Amino acid sequence: MHVAIVIVGFRNPDDIAECLHALETARHRDFEVVVCENGGHQAFDILNSRLPTTLSGGQTVRVIAAPHNVGFAGGVNIGMRSSPDADAWWVLNPDTKPEAEALSAKVARLAKGDCDAVGCTLYRPNGKIQSHGGRWRAWFARAESIGIGDSLDCAVDPLMIERDQSYLNGAAMLVGRRFLQVAGMMREEYFLYCEEVEWCLRGAKLGLRLGYAPEARVLHAQGTTTGAGEEIRRRPRTPIYLSARNAVLLTRDLYVLRLPIAVVALAGQLLLRYARHGAWRQLGHGLSGIAAGVRNERGAPKWLNP
Repeated sequence: MHVAIVIVGFRNPDDIAECLHALETARHRDFEVVVCENGGHQAFDILNSRLPTTLSGGQTVRVIAAPHNVGFAGGVNIGMRSSPDADAWWVLNPDTKPEAEALSAKVARLAKGDCDAVGCTLYRPNGKIQSHGGRWRAWFARAESIGIGDSLDCAVDPLMIERDQSYLNGAAMLVGRRFLQVAGMMREEYFLYCEEVEWCLRGAKLGLRLGYAPEARVLHAQGTTTGAGEEIRRRPRTPIYLSARNAVLLTRDLYVLRLPIAVVALAGQLLLRYARHGAWRQLGHGLSGIAAGVRNERGAPKWLNP
């Protein structure tokens, strides 16, 4: 199975170089790498000068300059369109380091034929689980990561995860050709955050199935590009605003009758999350994101730096 690994970058060549170094250890060797640089022509030139054109195993590496900052979904779509002959696409965050068995385990799970996209175990540098997959709580417009905070050594039940998950974490999700044929591409108007959740939920409504490969483990630094991993009172506007806005947009797009309750529930969650830490500025970012979602604003925010 030939896999196109799609990485979206934004002025972070060091992260991407380390990710490619980890990919050189992959047991599954039949892949290519496509990197879409969202950070402008200067960032594209820097990235091109830092990355090899082939990995040690002979796999090709191509760097594509986005016409402008098209966001995560737009960058993923550019990468997938540029590799039309692939059998599957592995969407991989630049701040990840896949273990050697990760891709081969995902490919093996997809090859069983009873699922159309495959998730994995993402873990943080401290050895704690970020997620095995996710549940979307539609009435609350809330994403819940399965296994979050558990030790990497904790046993998991793959069947339970496949039964419970409603979306795959976009930091390392493998999608097969049928998934694209049925669900189509990511929604670019989300720009950043919730796009993989919407993609999976939309696919499920069309009969697509999500798998999980327990042997696939990926280290994820999380938030190095957007600043989402910062201490709560230092988190920047972009991740807070867009995650709140897009949770509302997702509800509007897929569960419109639940929108009034979901908006109130989401506002309450933000209040609990930020107010108790005295993170009033961050609370304001989140509430303004909810308001933008209610107004059905889409795409890159006008205030976002290019």
